[in-house]
Amino acid sequence: MKNKDNQKLDILRHSVSHVLALAVMEMFPEAKLAIGPSTKDGFYYDFDLPRTLIPEDLVLLEAKMKKIIKANYPFEKSVISAKKAGGLFAQAGQNYKVELIKDLKKNEGAKEVSLYKSGALVDLCSGPHLDSTGEIKTDAFRLTKISGAYWRGNEKNKMLQRIYGTAFANKKELTQHLKIIEEAGKRDHRKLGKELDLFCFSDLVGPGLPLYTPKGTVLKEELQKHIEGVCRQYGFQKVSAPSLAKLELFEMSGHAKKFGDELFHVTSEKKHDFVLKPVQCPHHTQIYASKTRSYKDLPIRYMESDKQYRAEKTGEVSGLSRVYAITVEDGHSFCRVDQVKDEIKNMVKIIKDFYSALGLWGQHWVSLSVRDYDAPEKYIGEAKDWDRCEALLQEVSDELGLEAKKMEGEAALYGPKLDFMFKDSLGREIQIPTVQIDFATPKRFGLTFVNEKGQDKTPVMVHRAILGSYERFLMLLIEHFAGAFPLWLAPVQAQILTISEKHRKYATEVTEKLKEAGLRAELNDSDETISKKIRAGETQKIPYLLVVGDKEVKEKKVAVRQRGQGDLGQIPLKKFIVQLLREIENEV
Repeated sequence: MKNKDNQKLDILRHSVSHVLALAVMEMFPEAKLAIGPSTKDGFYYDFDLPRTLIPEDLVLLEAKMKKIIKANYPFEKSVISAKKAGGLFAQAGQNYKVELIKDLKKNEGAKEVSLYKSGALVDLCSGPHLDSTGEIKTDAFRLTKISGAYWRGNEKNKMLQRIYGTAFANKKELTQHLKIIEEAGKRDHRKLGKELDLFCFSDLVGPGLPLYTPKGTVLKEELQKHIEGVCRQYGFQKVSAPSLAKLELFEMSGHAKKFGDELFHVTSEKKHDFVLKPVQCPHHTQIYASKTRSYKDLPIRYMESDKQYRAEKTGEVSGLSRVYAITVEDGHSFCRVDQVKDEIKNMVKIIKDFYSALGLWGQHWVSLSVRDYDAPEKYIGEAKDWDRCEALLQEVSDELGLEAKKMEGEAALYGPKLDFMFKDSLGREIQIPTVQIDFATPKRFGLTFVNEKGQDKTPVMVHRAILGSYERFLMLLIEHFAGAFPLWLAPVQAQILTISEKHRKYATEVTEKLKEAGLRAELNDSDETISKKIRAGETQKIPYLLVVGDKEVKEKKVAVRQRGQGDLGQIPLKKFIVQLLREIENEV
């Protein structure tokens, strides 16, 4: 449920979207209106227009909107028959509204619809709205950008033009929001990914399929090495499974039905018929099922970082936030019922250890994601198992002081879960780590273990993802740190800069000694001036820049510049290496 302040903001923003529609109709009388909802950050409206909009149009539209606001047009609601409304919009040439009304009649059995009139605009809308346009502050809204959007999100439909905007109760709140947006633009992972040479995309490879450069690959590998190191301390063993599987595997697990047209099907002239895996848990069940298991063997814990594939809609693919090939850090434990609670507690400890190393622990809240009790058909498994799982997670939350908030309808297909919601440096919320209990999948695959009485029993499966997908997690890290990664994670930890060519030999020795110590170092011995080299290194957000000149060569030292701290003076090379290694050890 939204609180009252959010409800008021939604009503305000929805009202401003109608003012935008009226302004667009004034500028383009032949415009066709689609939809214009409020959103988490503002509002948008989709239009079918006679020409492509340019950024300068937003300024003109804002001016028209201010005149409309000052005219103080009332928002007048009327309820008429769906048939009559369809006729009115058809007569006005508003074919998108006609289609919406037909769908309301067909899918919801609507016999009546509500319209809102403001000035010369009559729009199909369920409301609510402000009493009049005059309640909108002319200095508290802003049109922000233009983009394309397929009608109803379907790439087979016509591409419309979407105008985004935002609105607040007063100018101060708008100014604060715009500052956050400006900072977010500077931190945009797509922009920084290119500037810092972390990843790229190719039209020949295809959209939604990121290619990681050497520096980006260092980030991925360091994260993987770190998370696997933490998980090994809790008994997880690494496994590896193919990207392909028979459709039957995912039909048994229930994922074929869940993902439907998001599955990638792979065929060949030799009559092969596979799908690319959308998840990894069914594969892990088959590793477990490959031999007889004893109660003494449990818990058995598998972890794997590998690609999963989802056929997302083309228009929804963007940067690293939504891709076709997702590198997922995944783990599954197979355990006895009496081991479940301790297993979940251990996974929560892993999450705490990992996010503490990144300085993110404490900037979070926990969701106890349970089923939608009014729609049990959306889930697999038995009601008594769901009851048991939800009670177990509540106990874990209480015992560990997680203060988890119960969120109905947020459970996974096969069971309830604990979702950890983190805030980044801009205050944006993102869900990544999760722990999920699953009684259903082991039953579906007939998984068993032999108990102390020689009887076959079904294990419980506990799913966990600590950093989730590497793509989405890298997006979070890039934007959270604005590319200035902690020393242990930085693709280049130290860069050695020569003042002139005669210092190249010693600079090369310094670089090699740093590498021998296990540090990621690189040499910049270009012909550029030292000031330009320093500026370039700072732009690349390298933690340490080591300047080498006559004095450093003579005394076997390095002149150290630390990111964010400036010049630290000369330090003997051996001492500097020890300092860096100690700093890395303390960070992780």
